[in-house]
Amino acid sequence: MESVQMDIGAKKAYSNMKKETDSLRKRANEYLEKNSITITDFAKKIDYSRTAVSQFLSGKYNPDSVALEMKITRFLEENQTIQEEKIKKALEFYVTKDVQNIFAVCKSAQETQGLGVIVGKSGFGKTETLKRYSKLDRVCYVECNEMMSARDFVKAIEKSIRLPFGYGSICERVGNIIDFFNINKGYLLIIDEADKLMNKYTQTKIEMLRDILDKSDAAIVIAGEPRLETMIKTYIPRFANRVDFFITLGGLKRDEVIEYLQPFSITEEAREELIIRATNPTTGCFRLLDRTLKNIMRLAGINQTIDIKTIEKASNMMML
Repeated sequence: MESVQMDIGAKKAYSNMKKETDSLRKRANEYLEKNSITITDFAKKIDYSRTAVSQFLSGKYNPDSVALEMKITRFLEENQTIQEEKIKKALEFYVTKDVQNIFAVCKSAQETQGLGVIVGKSGFGKTETLKRYSKLDRVCYVECNEMMSARDFVKAIEKSIRLPFGYGSICERVGNIIDFFNINKGYLLIIDEADKLMNKYTQTKIEMLRDILDKSDAAIVIAGEPRLETMIKTYIPRFANRVDFFITLGGLKRDEVIEYLQPFSITEEAREELIIRATNPTTGCFRLLDRTLKNIMRLAGINQTIDIKTIEKASNMMML
């Protein structure tokens, strides 16, 4: 009876080991296929015999030791960690052509004490990029809204440059801001959502910026949606003729989306769907791609393969 129980235990242990080996073999083959790696290159990566690796991957190799399986397991675990870090980094911030152009306008304006204008559709990444640039030395950032009065606007600028809030008139407080920039050279003032500062009835807040630009050594970059360009040219041509650097953001391109998705495990069908979402000229934008991927990560986890069904489930959580 004892012998029979030992035989059953041995068979069970063997069965479990075989399942683990089969699972490892499947993971290794999937890795080679996904990354277009040959068996020869894979054998070099794990420093093992090509013949032994080939036999293992084909299911013909039955090693006397676990050395090969240990090497493959360690390699796949390390690679998985690297891929997870790449995915996290991509989701945190991705440098597109638009991002490069925004940085270039800000840098050029700051270096030449010039005026830059950046326009682009909502979701193209203006705000996130400008906030990141504002973390650099001598850069201050103000985000506007429709409810912002002239006094609110002045207070926001004072706060951005850490100037004590003034108690005088708006004119006096703007004068203090000008004095600050003249004393503290090399500053860049970024005004985001600037299209919300004016309409056909009032341009006072933009005129304040023109006054600061004309009377101080500060550089200014204003950013907003495409209507900002028209508003400036229509309502305040005196501001328009002072613009030194101007860009219109173009949104994500197909090759950028492909590069962005590279760290992810994703089917071809799902990749094409995400490319369309990101580059569609009417509704496509980086924000939509980013939100979709983050919802996918919440639903399926960071290591799961993304397919059409996963995208559909993630989309059901969003207002499209």
